[in-house]
Amino acid sequence: TIYRTARSFVGKEALDFSTALFLADGQLIAQGTCLPFHLGAMPFAVKAVRREYAGRIRPGDLFITNDPYDGSTHLPDIVLVKPIFHDGALIGFSVALAHMTDIGGRMPGGNASDSTEIYQEGLRIPPLKLFDRGKKNRTLFQLIEKNVRVPDLVVGDLEAQLATCRIGEREFVRLLEKYGEADMKRYVAALMDYAETVTRQAIREWPRGTYRFTDHIDGDGFSDQPIPIQVAITVGEGELTVDYAGSSPQVRGAINSTLSFCKSATYLSVRCVLGRQVPNNSGVFRCIKVSAPRGSVLNPELPAPVAARALTGYRVVDAMLGCLGQIVPERVVAACE
Repeated sequence: TIYRTARSFVGKEALDFSTALFLADGQLIAQGTCLPFHLGAMPFAVKAVRREYAGRIRPGDLFITNDPYDGSTHLPDIVLVKPIFHDGALIGFSVALAHMTDIGGRMPGGNASDSTEIYQEGLRIPPLKLFDRGKKNRTLFQLIEKNVRVPDLVVGDLEAQLATCRIGEREFVRLLEKYGEADMKRYVAALMDYAETVTRQAIREWPRGTYRFTDHIDGDGFSDQPIPIQVAITVGEGELTVDYAGSSPQVRGAINSTLSFCKSATYLSVRCVLGRQVPNNSGVFRCIKVSAPRGSVLNPELPAPVAARALTGYRVVDAMLGCLGQIVPERVVAACE
């Protein structure tokens, strides 16, 4: 739906978007892979909405956020979260994330690597209601429209996301009506358990131990001091512990990566060396524990700029694959960046 109805090149050609379905407790049921770097990012948006509006989520509501520190990965990525109700009960969420052509700020596109604080990067939207019990929040729409350089493209892509969330809701409700709520929940749980089982089975075949790899980014645009990305993967009994201790402190330039994006890059890297039969859902995440030091380039603190976080995310994947190449060399490709 986004591909067919988006107004911008970013949506229609670059396919810089993702869609997903969640259970009411925030577990990811399924996610598309238009942009694999979004794998694991959208649960942060659902978590932010559930926390901020606990007990105040109603039929007809639809939430929006792009805050990299509370539900997104950088300001151009707007996430829409639509609650799904059935027989008056909240049973899940339909979610769409799309990269906007512009988000305001000092530079067109909102993706500059030479900003030095997030306040330069554009309009920052905390988890808010874009629709309240079916009523459109015109004030918020106008606020977005007046703060971007190409409002026709941005609002057009938002409308595409809205349509997508509604279709996700409609089709999920159809499944509930076809199979019944009890059976549907059982099937979804089985799907996530299956993903967990096959992931743990694969990891159990890997040699035990701790494996380390360090890669570097040449600089942040302000300094030529190399920026280390250091990762240690510990292979346990059917699970992985991924630790980024030793990575660079957060930098002045806007290549800092939020923890949500670091986790996405981590999940993506592991997913690349698993079999194709593994679904993309929370079952996979259960097997992978990720940590990055606060205040680091992979888990920065406000007001660190993060617009060009993809540059660091790509290097996280390179470091991860460098580590995984010691574990399952027959499954790992050459460094890409």
